[in-house]
Amino acid sequence: MTEDNNYIHYSVKIYGQTEIGNNPTIMENVILGYPMHNTIQEMIKNKKEIEETEFTGCSIGEDSFIRAGTTIFANVKTGKRFKTGHNAMIRENTTIGDNVLVGTNVIIDGNVSIGNNVSIQGNAYIPTHVTIEDNVFIGPCAVLANDKYPIRGEYEPEGPVLRKGVSIGANATVVPGVEIGEGAMVAAGAVVTKDVPAWKLAIGCPAKITDLPEKLESLNNI
Repeated sequence: MTEDNNYIHYSVKIYGQTEIGNNPTIMENVILGYPMHNTIQEMIKNKKEIEETEFTGCSIGEDSFIRAGTTIFANVKTGKRFKTGHNAMIRENTTIGDNVLVGTNVIIDGNVSIGNNVSIQGNAYIPTHVTIEDNVFIGPCAVLANDKYPIRGEYEPEGPVLRKGVSIGANATVVPGVEIGEGAMVAAGAVVTKDVPAWKLAIGCPAKITDLPEKLESLNNI
């Protein structure tokens, strides 16, 4: 569909009560407002198709650009100028601010809060119960975790907290419950097992905390 500056490819699937802001570009095989598991169960119980089922969809901000293959679940809300790479997946109960990029093959597993001016590069993994503040950069293939003892009994998911202006390098891993302080950097390949103070550098495996070079003591320009 093309109308003024709107472009929504004919293959796009829009489910539930989904809202799309002005001037979107939405490419092939995108799914918006995909229902949560309990909605699907109810739909099957009542022998209804998705298109016949009423539920809250997602909300996409104006001037957004959503690339092919992206799936955005119900109860996701994005701000203005939201962008994705190809095949990104954003699960339910996620809020995303303005000027945010979710790169190719990124998985955001739901119940996540993301601020403004955030860049999440390709193949990164964001589990549930993560907080990402403004001006954060997450490099390609970085992994955040929310379960200290996977598949070893009941657990309360506790994802990392990334404060304003944090940078996470490529292939870095941040374990559950860790807080990365304002302006801090995590080096590529680092495994962060404890909190990182503001404006410090975490490097190595397991990561050691060291001073951030003076030339890097400024917020990310995203």
